[in-house]
Amino acid sequence: MSIAEPTLDDIWKLFQESDRKFREMSRDTDKKIKQVNESIGRLGNRLGDFVEEMVRPAAVRLFQERGINVHEVHQNVSSTRNDEGIEIDLLVVNDTDVIAIECKSSLSIDDINEHLKRMKKLKRLLPAYANKKVMGAVTGMVIPDNVAQYAYRKGLFVIAQTGEHMAIRNDAQFQATVW
Repeated sequence: MSIAEPTLDDIWKLFQESDRKFREMSRDTDKKIKQVNESIGRLGNRLGDFVEEMVRPAAVRLFQERGINVHEVHQNVSSTRNDEGIEIDLLVVNDTDVIAIECKSSLSIDDINEHLKRMKKLKRLLPAYANKKVMGAVTGMVIPDNVAQYAYRKGLFVIAQTGEHMAIRNDAQFQATVW
């Protein structure tokens, strides 16, 4: 009994079937990668929410200790005007001062740059604060030293966990940028 050699037609059919299976596996893999990315995004957002909840109760105390007599904390402040929007995680205020705090699970230089853009448009998009002294702050569960130094150089307060408490890491010589 001899085994027949595959014809070009047989090889072509085998190639087409392999190609079909590969494309199907590729679609399944893409779908799974998308699901994992969405899950990671949701987890990152939840960790950012966790940071926000850690900072919110301490925010007034932290800035009062720095001589800024704030007394209100507003969470998740947003505004849209003329197709332009702004979202602030925490807004700490009094009659003359406003501090916009960005909360992240892992703070990066990109996050700081985005917050600086937000700071430039805050008074325009939240006109109730247009006549106030506006400052910025950043916080995160993870704040690499170079990122904290960058925020400091850009005039932002840096809030971090120190043991069981939250603290402003900026030294006494720090001068906040005022918008």
